[in-house]
Amino acid sequence: MANYDLVILGAGSGGYAAALRGSQLGLKVALIERDVLGGTCLHRGCIPTKALLHAAEIADGVRESAGFGVQATLQGIDMPQVNTYKDGVVSRLHKGLQGLVKHRGVDYITGDGKFVAPNSVKVGDQVFTGKNVVLATGSFPKSIPGLEIDGKFVITSEEAIKLDKVPGKVLILGGGVIGVEFASVWRSFGAEVTVIEGLPRLVPAEDEASSKALDRAFRRRGINSSVGVKFAGVEKTAKGIIAKLEDGKTFEADLMLVAVGRGSATRNQGFEEAGLQFDGELLQVNDSLQTNLPNVYAVGDIVRGPQLAHKGFQEGIFVAEHIAGLNPRIIDTLAIPRVTYSEPEIASVGLTENQAKEKFGAENLRTIQYDLAGNGKSQILKTAGFIKLIAKKDGGPFVGIHMVGARVGELLAEAQLMYSWEAAPEDVAPYLHAHPTMSESMGEAAMALSGKPLHVHD
Repeated sequence: MANYDLVILGAGSGGYAAALRGSQLGLKVALIERDVLGGTCLHRGCIPTKALLHAAEIADGVRESAGFGVQATLQGIDMPQVNTYKDGVVSRLHKGLQGLVKHRGVDYITGDGKFVAPNSVKVGDQVFTGKNVVLATGSFPKSIPGLEIDGKFVITSEEAIKLDKVPGKVLILGGGVIGVEFASVWRSFGAEVTVIEGLPRLVPAEDEASSKALDRAFRRRGINSSVGVKFAGVEKTAKGIIAKLEDGKTFEADLMLVAVGRGSATRNQGFEEAGLQFDGELLQVNDSLQTNLPNVYAVGDIVRGPQLAHKGFQEGIFVAEHIAGLNPRIIDTLAIPRVTYSEPEIASVGLTENQAKEKFGAENLRTIQYDLAGNGKSQILKTAGFIKLIAKKDGGPFVGIHMVGARVGELLAEAQLMYSWEAAPEDVAPYLHAHPTMSESMGEAAMALSGKPLHVHD
């Protein structure tokens, strides 16, 4: 039996962040992972998909280069080379993370860990006991009842990032973040794409204006979508698949990507047997991410909140600091920045307009939607979209910020500060933003909302 201050089950974003911060604070740490250090985000999620999206952006740039006076021709997409680039990015980050874990003195254990007692994780015949335990077991691609994932014609995102050729015609089941990002990639690579979303709009968790803007942009790009009608089933054919909706409409494609969300990996881990309390398929925790068992914490995709790598990462840091007695600030779920890396990007923090109206009342809010057509850098990039600011009236603070357009995810750092520090539009309006930059649009929107619009029609 090996004894530690902190035993962590799962080495994804939440787990390794807890390990690195814990070791930095002088804790003796064991980090246990059945797969690979870095977890889904590094190896099968955030990093590889964003590498694909960057390759797609370059393809679009070549295709549209004549509009910028650059003569270039897109000869095609070499998927094996795209995958070599993508895998190289993952490999370099993985090696860097391995070096960090080793340098910090974290004991890294590869194996199928199981939570066997309130303070112990078992790997094979060896038991690792900690004064504190952090559960960070992550998530997996979900399907829907009766839909078989065969990995060839009906696939998940994990198979999608490994395709060695561009599908001619692809169907995407699910219009959330994963679905629209792959729709964007495959369309840029030349595929014919249709997205099926059972709810009334694409990216239904985002502000309605953002959904409408993405729908318009996708239609301009030739990406088809069907919303508001649920999926009924799929039939495999000699050439691919035929999908059917509940209204009887059918779609033929070479393959179908199932992107209906991710399930929390909380079952068959020993959690039930140890007496942990569940919140549906999630583990129940308090504001300090403590479970009902003493000195047992849970972070990331197995607790409430958006399934985002940076959320798990921050939770891992929080738990390590909490264990070390540093009294860290409780994480505000609404202040977690959200980005959909499609083309155009969608970025947001705080409440949607509908949520803000429900919470504060429409009469107590002021809202501006600043069109990026008035922003110089947006014109240079030939992007369309907007920045939408929602604040309380009478000098009140921002309660929601929503953006659509190329590279708007890079504006979220300022947006998060504006929201988290409860700034008002009048606080932000006097600050200078470099010209010409996309960030200028944030300043212009704040000026407009504070009553002094310049590049906006009154």
